[in-house]
Amino acid sequence: MIVIAPSGTRRRVPVALGACLVSLAVFWIAQCAAHVSMIDLLVYRAEGATVRAGGDLYALRATTAGLPTTYPPFAALVFTPLTLLESAQLRVLATLGNLVLLVVLVRLSLRLVGHARVESVWWIAAAAVWCEPVWTTLRYGQINLLLAVLVLWDLSRRSADGPNRWAGAALGLAAAVKLTPALFVVFLVATGVVAHLRGGDGGPWLRHARGAVVAFTGATLLAAAVLPYDSWRFWTDMVFRTGRVGHAEDTANQALRGVLARLLHTGAPGGLWALLAALTAVAGLWLAITAELRGRRSWAVVACAVTALLISPVSWSHHWVWCVPLVVVLWRDGHRVTAVTCAAVFCSYGLWWVPHGSGRPELHQGGIELTLSALYGACGLLFLVLTGHRLGRTPLPRTGAGQAVTNE
Repeated sequence: MIVIAPSGTRRRVPVALGACLVSLAVFWIAQCAAHVSMIDLLVYRAEGATVRAGGDLYALRATTAGLPTTYPPFAALVFTPLTLLESAQLRVLATLGNLVLLVVLVRLSLRLVGHARVESVWWIAAAAVWCEPVWTTLRYGQINLLLAVLVLWDLSRRSADGPNRWAGAALGLAAAVKLTPALFVVFLVATGVVAHLRGGDGGPWLRHARGAVVAFTGATLLAAAVLPYDSWRFWTDMVFRTGRVGHAEDTANQALRGVLARLLHTGAPGGLWALLAALTAVAGLWLAITAELRGRRSWAVVACAVTALLISPVSWSHHWVWCVPLVVVLWRDGHRVTAVTCAAVFCSYGLWWVPHGSGRPELHQGGIELTLSALYGACGLLFLVLTGHRLGRTPLPRTGAGQAVTNE
């Protein structure tokens, strides 16, 4: 049987696609006009060159800013092909690739909430490209969109799709490139254990976590075989040196540690931050697990992502590309005012309205400045509070914990 789409639908999709292409093109022109540095992309390229030359990866200081290597050794292996391109070619491909990844991120975010209208992808992408985390990701040539897409692709498929031998692979590779996504593996394991303790079948979550662990372990062992010295140095030393990536109080640091450092006017919030991060980790993971077991996969995934961003020692503003699925989930589930408010926050560039840069002025912020430089963390905490409120009104399904994984 041939199904003919209504003429209105046939018109909406091309209009939305055209608007998106225009928005992305204007965005690219604006980035070129701003002479963005793509400095992190150049660091990735330098890491790949160091691997090819057999140099000391964690002694590297790249670009005129002297930026160090901060990712695990496997990331440097992934970056090695970047050395085959000239800088100009690399910038063009990185920009084009990130714009494509943004569209994919929007598509996966909509799939996470069970929304299938194609024109929505184009309209949301047209707007989302202008939010600060996306702008800054492309400005620096960062890999945040790639990591978010890997995680969402792995976690946004419906349980009705059946067992998948590759479940967890993308998540494990994302964690091997950058450690923050590893919290999703903890989430899967904890969900499986809790489901089992409640008398359900925790196997699906544990199998998913096992796939992620296998992928992470395989990638890490590969890096250890190719880069034994760098691997030993990273896992025994560099992984604990959070200060290497920058000052905790930098306004771009939207993790709890950054907010607390600015609030207390100190670059080392220490034990108080550790306690706050531990409490947030427990609360955030519990909310994510509960949401998952009650069939709220979209809320569970975003809650876990927000928790990871909040408890990480450093979550630069461009790490918050998870604002895209966050706003989608809020809007789709009826929290329209909150969704618009969060979208406005991430599009406001408000954290850059405060003094920042040389001289560490963030250590001397007042009330309004402290508020502006804590906006992303506030949105993250607000989402966790709303998650708890929503779960309080959602009963545990009677079908058993092992059958509760569905997309809304």
